[in-house]
Amino acid sequence: MPTAPDCLHGRIMKCLTFFLLLPETLKKSKKGGKHPNKLPVCYEIVTLSLKKKMAAELYPASTNTNISNNGTTVTATSKKSIVQVTQTTTAATTTTTQQNINNNNVETSNWQSSHPTLRERNALMFNNELMADVHFIVGPPGNSEKVPAHKYVLAVGSSVFCAMFYGDLAEGESEIHIPDVEPAAFLILLKYMYSDEIDLEADTVLATLYAAKKYIVPALAKACVNFLETSLEAKNACVLLSQSRLFEEPELTQRCWEVIDAQAELALKSEGFCEIDLQTLEIILSRETLNTKEVVVFEAVLNWAVAECKRQGLGATTRNKRSVLGKALYLVRIPTMTLEEFADGAAQSDILTLEETHDIFLWYTAANKPELGFPLAQRKGLTPQRCHRFQSSAYRSNQWRYRGRCDSIQFAVDKRIFIAGLGLYGSSGGKAEYSVKIELKRQGLTLAQNLTKFVSDGSSSTFSVWFEHPVQVEQDTFYTVSAILDGNELSYFGQEGMTEVQCGKVTFQFQCSSDSTNGTGVQGGQIPELVFYA
Repeated sequence: MPTAPDCLHGRIMKCLTFFLLLPETLKKSKKGGKHPNKLPVCYEIVTLSLKKKMAAELYPASTNTNISNNGTTVTATSKKSIVQVTQTTTAATTTTTQQNINNNNVETSNWQSSHPTLRERNALMFNNELMADVHFIVGPPGNSEKVPAHKYVLAVGSSVFCAMFYGDLAEGESEIHIPDVEPAAFLILLKYMYSDEIDLEADTVLATLYAAKKYIVPALAKACVNFLETSLEAKNACVLLSQSRLFEEPELTQRCWEVIDAQAELALKSEGFCEIDLQTLEIILSRETLNTKEVVVFEAVLNWAVAECKRQGLGATTRNKRSVLGKALYLVRIPTMTLEEFADGAAQSDILTLEETHDIFLWYTAANKPELGFPLAQRKGLTPQRCHRFQSSAYRSNQWRYRGRCDSIQFAVDKRIFIAGLGLYGSSGGKAEYSVKIELKRQGLTLAQNLTKFVSDGSSSTFSVWFEHPVQVEQDTFYTVSAILDGNELSYFGQEGMTEVQCGKVTFQFQCSSDSTNGTGVQGGQIPELVFYA
């Protein structure tokens, strides 16, 4: 009886002989036989053995491997299991459960096959209980949410999480409490770390910026800052200034100052101004370049004081308002108001003491002026800049005449500016008065308009006509400015117009407007100047 080694040796020799004779065997099978398409039995046995080996390598751990929570199993050592794996792999287009920011569902079996890229598979694990090895309790007590996560993914995306889970002082807890981060913001943070996707909204962007800063995720923080910059306007500029200082974002801080300076009246009258902290209030009141009247500043301070009393649970009494303001009250430059503005406003408010009111009246009227606790120097404000688009001007006996027709031109700039008004030509025949309606539009939408009058002196100088408030103009977008003048006198008009004008650090481009019905275009006509802040 042959020994076991002899049997093994014999099998090996038979297999070698089979492979050597395989080409001839295949030829004979193709030429004829009862089953021309069927391979020899020994070939099928070898093929099945190879399939078994591949299945064993894919699922070596145990006979039944559980890969989802729906009870589906894969048996690695049976022919049936191999068929199951093949069928599931070919069904890659099977509909799977869609993951979203508030969904912990687990996909069906073999979900890996239907998500071919690493990014897709990683994204599927976001907010998913499958293989989660840590949970976060996010938000303040009573308003918190439990969020599943995976330590490795978080550690790869954040040095803070890396130290938390794998550093020398790694935390071993399976649940980690984060009471200072909003749940929605934390989920946005995690979604970015799992999938590189950033979903920002106005309501949560500040909270998301806080989370990104806390866990040192600079790309997400930068995206938040860019979002805030694009949504920045007068009504939220003061709040964003406060937050940008808190988060130490100098570029955002500078953008906030640009808006607050140029559109100071709108910013100070906004609800957002009443929500800022005391330190930010003091910084704004110390600003030299606020482009507004001091009476507007004073009224804004009173509104802030009332709001702060409410936040602190205090009645809005004179004593409480002065208490919450502290030294900020003495940053208002009351003596720079006109006497009429002071008499009608600050003097009749209850925020000043009788002695302060008396001394300020004396300061206005007496030769021997008393010392005051308020700054005396007027704010510098902003100096308007002018973009002049014509190289010369002229007048003729039959033009430029106005009968209510529209003069219009389109322009674009290469950086954000604030359009404050227009410079217009006046009468060429002596002193004359014009009624004028000016308008600024973007893609047909009116952004600002003003109906007013101006008097020209007969010279070729331009005469400024202002919008009620400066209007923010974004870069690389064409806007339309129009002027409809009404006056009997002929006026000067521009010649040798330029399609591109460099004005300081701003480049203007001009093109003709279809709204123009009185002859104004790039080469000549009215609207010689754009008045702006930058």
